[in-house]
Amino acid sequence: MTQDFDFLVLGAGSGGVAASRRAALHGARVAVVEGSRVGGTCVIRGCVPKKLLMYAAQFGAGFAQARGYGWTVDEPRFEMERWAAQKAAETARLEGIYGQLLAGSQVELIKGWAQFDGPHRVRIGERLVTAQHVLIATGGAPVRDSIPGIDACATSDDLLDLQHLPERAAIVGGGYIAVEFASMLARLGVKVSLFYRDRLPLRGFDELLRAAAASALQAAGVDLHPASAPQCIQRTAAGLLLVLGDDRALEFPWVLNATGRRPNTAGLALDRVGITPDQNGAVPITASMQSAAAGIHAIGDVTNRNNLTPVAIAEGRALADSLFGSTPRQVDLSLVPSAVFMLPPMASCGPTETAALAQGHRLKVFETDFRPMKQAFIGGTERTHMKLLVDATTDRVLAVHMLGDDAPEIVQGLAVALTAGATKAHFDKTIAMHPTAAEEFVLMREPSRVL
Repeated sequence: MTQDFDFLVLGAGSGGVAASRRAALHGARVAVVEGSRVGGTCVIRGCVPKKLLMYAAQFGAGFAQARGYGWTVDEPRFEMERWAAQKAAETARLEGIYGQLLAGSQVELIKGWAQFDGPHRVRIGERLVTAQHVLIATGGAPVRDSIPGIDACATSDDLLDLQHLPERAAIVGGGYIAVEFASMLARLGVKVSLFYRDRLPLRGFDELLRAAAASALQAAGVDLHPASAPQCIQRTAAGLLLVLGDDRALEFPWVLNATGRRPNTAGLALDRVGITPDQNGAVPITASMQSAAAGIHAIGDVTNRNNLTPVAIAEGRALADSLFGSTPRQVDLSLVPSAVFMLPPMASCGPTETAALAQGHRLKVFETDFRPMKQAFIGGTERTHMKLLVDATTDRVLAVHMLGDDAPEIVQGLAVALTAGATKAHFDKTIAMHPTAAEEFVLMREPSRVL
């Protein structure tokens, strides 16, 4: 039977758009289904607007530092509604660009919510579409049922649409979303309290960075509450009450739910095609992005493997090349750089020290922390932290970890070296660029410990 399309993509986020355009480039007949805005979480309500808010928060410290560098600066005032208007205009501009990219690639955009109607059959409202291959790229959304009553709290989606900032706020969660917004809001003048289950925030990151991040949050004025996840949250006349496990109850006018995200699979009727999501709602796939159902594939956050936009884009393009091109391939996720856009930011590429040891590596650990020149000149206390993990047997650099100004930019560059298999000897032979913070990565000569 002739299908309507060769490739039907569910979701017009970064991964879905990349996959559809690459498939069209190979000559496939392609359509993308999207019930919300083109661009997905990253462009509309995630990475892009979040970093724009980080830039806004960064200026607060910049004004104060400028005085130490000889500038006379009047008392600055941040106006959230002005930022929100600019943000809305920018995301609308980017959404238009994404739409143009799809149209220019001859990809049909079908507006509406998709639901499987059987093998190779997808229903969007009253329209039934058939396709040889279907890609699930529906991403994820904030979890709203992690704690009783937490559905009354704002999510990151809501925060980025605020017109006015609260004077006080609680953030529930210890992951990167919680830490990023705690850092930003505090530097925008909000009195922030952060509640999380573990002894340190950012579980899954290297211990050096976790401890440094906690110190940076406290230095920014964030009140940390480790091992203090609320048991429930209750509405009050003045706001929301966090009921804690030690018989404490704290009231806040505004609370951010940053307890995680969940794959968007609930409305897809996956049972009609024989796909059973895992306990988190994710679509299980093989290394080739193939689901349990023939002709149905999945990429990105909906698979809950490595929830980063560049991963979804790489997976989408690899899948399109494999299905419609002449170069079948898989995506290597063994070295994926990641960043936490708090202030100062942190970034990593490669395993944590704990994970590297668990993998059986003998390690040489190189560490340094210092007060950057920019801070030292004005008597600031902010410090930069760096760490290299080196395989003691092969001399290969396994991981780089950094917290400090420009960490994401520096680690992105070093990720190329790690992917190419650079050794510590290569780092040692590299001439330093002075004066920079990045030069410290090639100047660490003696390990702090050998494990």
